[in-house]
Amino acid sequence: MFEKESPYPLQFRPLIKQTLWGGCKLGQLLGKPIGDEQNYAESWEIVDHGQDQSVVENGPLAGQTLSGLIQNDAAWTLGSSSKEAKFPLLLKYLDCNRVLSVQVHPDDAYGATMEVPDRGKTEAWYVVDAEPESLIYAGLKSGVDRDALAAAMAAGETDRVLHSFHPSRGDCVFIPAGTVHALGAGLVIAEIQQSSDTTFRLFDWNRVGADGNPRPLHIEQSLAVTDYESGPVEALQSDPSASGWQQLVACDKFVLSSLENGSGVVGGDGRFHILTVPIGTATLTTDDASIQLRRGQSLLLPAAMPECSIAVHADSTVLRAE
Repeated sequence: MFEKESPYPLQFRPLIKQTLWGGCKLGQLLGKPIGDEQNYAESWEIVDHGQDQSVVENGPLAGQTLSGLIQNDAAWTLGSSSKEAKFPLLLKYLDCNRVLSVQVHPDDAYGATMEVPDRGKTEAWYVVDAEPESLIYAGLKSGVDRDALAAAMAAGETDRVLHSFHPSRGDCVFIPAGTVHALGAGLVIAEIQQSSDTTFRLFDWNRVGADGNPRPLHIEQSLAVTDYESGPVEALQSDPSASGWQQLVACDKFVLSSLENGSGVVGGDGRFHILTVPIGTATLTTDDASIQLRRGQSLLLPAAMPECSIAVHADSTVLRAE
């Protein structure tokens, strides 16, 4: 228990993931601790999933894992009304230097039946940066059914049945479980998702992996979990002139909001809150301190945290997930 520890904003050490589609923008744009290689793909900011564990970097709880905080006092971390044994969400940044594979994620019910059970995966993307010709693939084109998707996959032409569009900085894209999707080259994305690493790959652009062989596809699983009814997914936009928090996505897994002008309150409601700054800078004011937040910085406000205020600076955005 943490009776003797006053709650405070927790900053975690990012977990950097390298894959064939990554680049260098996690360091260049967001200040993440990358090296000299050219394939830094993901920065996992807040995670409690198996061996992937966020570790507190600041304050009296430095060195504690997120899993350890929950085991010690779930109410302090998650809230007294939470029934979760693990942190339910995962926040990450992605540098899409090359196009990602076409994927689909199962829902919770399917995830529970897998050989290694896991949550399903519903997610939302916020476009941090986009090159002019970059693409997002989100959902199937209207009228594409299971047979049409299977035929396109068999022909190595899955992309021809996918809806796509050119995104802009500040776009938000909601990807419920079952939605076929891919991120194109030239994008930097902030992603909030269920804490799951369950992914079925439909199509990998007929390329080979680092070992010279094609990466495995998950044909039957993908066809089984795909939602054939929802059709194309379009980008969501906030009102750039509005002050205070704006809700971008609300679903049964999380609520994602943005703050682009002025200030807003956060915390003090007995729930945890994730904060990250994808663009610009911000100031978080607690009872004890004023904390300057740089671009790419992420914090977890534990459920025991009193109400705080956060103010964005000019040309800046803060995202909040809960």
